[in-house]
Amino acid sequence: MDSRKLNTALTAAAALMLVAGCSRTDNEPGPGGVTVSEAKALDDAAEMLESRDNLPADTTATERAKANK
Repeated sequence: MDSRKLNTALTAAAALMLVAGCSRTDNEPGPGGVTVSEAKALDDAAEMLESRDNLPADTTATERAKANK
């Protein structure tokens, strides 16, 4: 391998290593001291709670089905 190809390969490898080092992992602390995966789980739970309907507890299954249409 001539020195020009070797320099190109080394430069590409160094750039790839620098870019790979910039990504965040799921167990890395994020804003508020929670990890990325914990924040994602909290967002999913909040979305699930917000999507629930606010029907009274004594509503029957038939009434719930009608309300969801």
